[in-house]
Amino acid sequence: MERMSVQPREDWRRRVESQGMSYHTIEGNLYWDESACYRFTSREIDALDDATVELQRLSLAAVQEVVRRDLFDRLRIPREFVPLVTRSWEASEPSLYGRFDLVYDGIGPPKLLEYNADTPTALLEASVIQWFWLKDVFPRADQFNSIHEKLIEFWKRRPDFRASPVYFSCVRESDEDLGNVEYLMDTAMQAGVDARFLYVDEIGWDRSRRCFVDLEESPIQGLFKLYPWEWMILDEFGSNLLLSRPRMLEPAWKMILSNKGILPLLWELFPGHPFLLPASFEREGVTGDFVRKPLLSREGGNVTICAGGVTVENPGTYGEEGWIYQAYAPLPRFDGNHAVIGSWVIDGTAAGIGIREDAGPITTNASRFVPHFFEEG
Repeated sequence: MERMSVQPREDWRRRVESQGMSYHTIEGNLYWDESACYRFTSREIDALDDATVELQRLSLAAVQEVVRRDLFDRLRIPREFVPLVTRSWEASEPSLYGRFDLVYDGIGPPKLLEYNADTPTALLEASVIQWFWLKDVFPRADQFNSIHEKLIEFWKRRPDFRASPVYFSCVRESDEDLGNVEYLMDTAMQAGVDARFLYVDEIGWDRSRRCFVDLEESPIQGLFKLYPWEWMILDEFGSNLLLSRPRMLEPAWKMILSNKGILPLLWELFPGHPFLLPASFEREGVTGDFVRKPLLSREGGNVTICAGGVTVENPGTYGEEGWIYQAYAPLPRFDGNHAVIGSWVIDGTAAGIGIREDAGPITTNASRFVPHFFEEG
């Protein structure tokens, strides 16, 4: 694994915008950065693939244990929604996608930092934008990237999501969220799904029919929401999910995996596993340098690193829900940049990677996305 400087394509802005990425620059700073890329060997890609497959297996086993042993209180999942999560899991409701964030330097085994299992973004850039970059810049190289094909295959294998319209939804305030949702809509339509868009605040509730409806009062039977479950259940109409709900992506059982509390539970279930870091709900449960993370933190909010006598903290609005502690595994540095690998799972299988980098040790929403390729070796 190495970082390389490359010449950006002369018209790269026009190209990525034509591919659906309007958010390539955030607050005047580049988010999509093709002035550099990461080169991997096929051996390193195989290691990431194997780790992703194994981590998905461990994660599903952990969900089963949470349900079987009723460990929901440890994750601060409200008791009134436990039956919803349990039914979702026991019914084997399908999952479209998720993203493991890994620390990996190409030498030791990949280690899990967290699982973005409910509302992962950086999907469009990982699937489409870096693929077309590869074809333009390194046409003879390869890329760990079958995301697009596997998304379309997911929809093709799910006749229940093709029997009626599927609504795709996100909040109004985020161009990035909208870009990711529109991309997922496109993959669904390519598979023959009647895909329709609604903002979250446009979803209504029909009291007489006890169902969620669109702007024309038509029942919503299928819904992809780029909106966290932990927000949704606390919204004004969240309790209506206990009365009636459409087929949902992601399903309710993803509330377990999107919670940082899954990290200490994984360590309890599989202590010493080579792809896991020691983690605990108690500070005393982790020795040496550590990272403190809120259970429901997003985009690095309120994450604190305590290492080598130095404390680095990212601001945010999280923490009241509780914390976990994880052994500190520093991100590898390349030319002064800390790189984290996001490894995608589509329909339960490993599908490709995206790389984010930052001058600081905590990955945030503004951390740059940098493309990659690999060669035999």
